[in-house]
Amino acid sequence: MKNIFVGNLSFGATEDALRTLFEAHGTVGRVNIVTDRDSGQPRGFGFVEMNNDAEGDKAIAAINGRDLDGRTLNVNEARPKTDRASGGGGGGGFNRKRW
Repeated sequence: MKNIFVGNLSFGATEDALRTLFEAHGTVGRVNIVTDRDSGQPRGFGFVEMNNDAEGDKAIAAINGRDLDGRTLNVNEARPKTDRASGGGGGGGFNRKRW
């Protein structure tokens, strides 16, 4: 199983269009276009799972740099999600009025 990152998608791109594009190169498992958690709008990237690693490599080579809906696709093997450090910066102090 190969998980493939697809970047620079147009906001009108559909999961069906991505599936069709990748199926020309092998068996596609899951297709997911990432959307904003709050607005539900597409974020311009997604992931395609190909069932066979060799087919996934061929699809990456064939589709990277291709045009879809007027946008040049950025396609490569997805990197595993890394855990973010907890916190989020900022302060840690206290909020005290000074008189």
